[in-house]
Amino acid sequence: MPELVSLDMIWDRAPHNAFTDLGRAAGRWYCVFREAGGHAGAAGKIRVLSSLDGKAWASAALLTERGIDLRDPKISRSPSGGLELIMGGTRMRSGKAIGRRPRIASSPDGLEWGIEPILEEGDWLWRTARYRGADYGISYRLSEPLRWTIHLFKGRSGSAWKELCEFGVPGRPNESTIRFARDGRAIALVRREAGSAWIGSSLPPWTSWSWKQAGERVGGPNFLILKDGSMWAATRIWRRGKARVALCTMTESSLTPILGLPSGGDCGYPGMVFHRSLLSLSYYSSHEGKAKIYLARVRL
Repeated sequence: MPELVSLDMIWDRAPHNAFTDLGRAAGRWYCVFREAGGHAGAAGKIRVLSSLDGKAWASAALLTERGIDLRDPKISRSPSGGLELIMGGTRMRSGKAIGRRPRIASSPDGLEWGIEPILEEGDWLWRTARYRGADYGISYRLSEPLRWTIHLFKGRSGSAWKELCEFGVPGRPNESTIRFARDGRAIALVRREAGSAWIGSSLPPWTSWSWKQAGERVGGPNFLILKDGSMWAATRIWRRGKARVALCTMTESSLTPILGLPSGGDCGYPGMVFHRSLLSLSYYSSHEGKAKIYLARVRL
């Protein structure tokens, strides 16, 4: 059984701190998340924390864009060795969303960032993964109130993104994470508003997919494929109508919660890094009052 080794609250300075991701670059840890007045209905900012040891954290940057709710940041290393952030950008007017388009932000050192839009109006590129020099990500679109669609995109740094296919996933699919196995297979974990998440798999060129029901309703899904081929997911799940963050074992046809993390209420959206035999997870939770940022370390 996985063992929770440590748990620390690392940030709570904004009224609402949420939607995290976690990464490592050039020997430093980075945790990114949204700061705002609440879960929705406000122009969010993206806070970038950095740490040498993963214990003492300090703010490195705060990304803002006037009139835009920046949220759901995902951090990765850029091909040039710097850092990249993929995030949603929702145009706000009088507390209401009037449009959206994804953003990408780049930085050589985590301190200074430049932001620009990518894809098209209406897209939400939720998370990307790099494979053989290219980036792949799943965007979701809310074309109609009851018809949501998800689409696989391919892009390279500094170039346009190309749509590879639309997934035939019903039930208002949205937040999706894609990863690549060593043999080139792509695995996707997709949140669906109409019930259980779906898990998809595909061989190159990743335009024909096989889908299975995961057996769990999820929020903010994330997962890693380790070197031994095992898959570990972290996400928000529900038990008896209550939300919590859980670490799960994952296969191409199932998601099994195995370790609940201290959490509750408004919570979820974990980042994951496996480093030196420990799995580190960032997430947010309001079980101790307002929504705060936590960092857990788990021995698998």
